[in-house]
Amino acid sequence: MFFPAFGFDLFFLLFVIVFVVVLVRNLREWSRNNASPRLSVPATVVARRRAHHYNGGTHTSSTSYYATFQFESGDRLELRLPWRDAGLIAEGDRGMLHFQGTRYLGFDRDSTV
Repeated sequence: MFFPAFGFDLFFLLFVIVFVVVLVRNLREWSRNNASPRLSVPATVVARRRAHHYNGGTHTSSTSYYATFQFESGDRLELRLPWRDAGLIAEGDRGMLHFQGTRYLGFDRDSTV
């Protein structure tokens, strides 16, 4: 037997659970970033990408920008960039990367290269 009220309650409960999980995950990452030291490390930009997010229900979209930085040790780190910095960074750029955990703080390109 189909109970419309039960379906609504179940949908609402799933929505609340997903909302709480996402909220807890974001708060945990924010807290870890705040507890991490602010670092400034020489790095090279080895890749860039952008991710498009579409919401068909409201016909809206957004774009996220990412850059992968390689350190002198060979380790790599991909960070999400603010839109204002995304167009200023190109693959092959060398400079000083400023970050805190997974939070991008800035990139000062070497002017001698």
